[in-house]
Amino acid sequence: MNTAEIQSEVVSALTEIAPEVVPAELESSAALRDQVDLDSMDWLNFLIELSRRFGVEIPESEYASMRTIDNIVDFLASTVAVADRN
Repeated sequence: MNTAEIQSEVVSALTEIAPEVVPAELESSAALRDQVDLDSMDWLNFLIELSRRFGVEIPESEYASMRTIDNIVDFLASTVAVADRN
């Protein structure tokens, strides 16, 4: 899975949790929670959905570093690549 496909899945998961999100208006390098009104429960549900879609565990210790779509895509790309090698 390449980064464009991962980003598409991330945005799809986000719109599932927050249907009011307009994907074309998202900036991948801007803080996601500043762009989208997600409360802590929505944020957790978003991360759980990403975990489910990609079949990877997202450690709680990584939550704080996942501020932008780019951060999330980078994390998932490296995690999925490692999972694919195993």
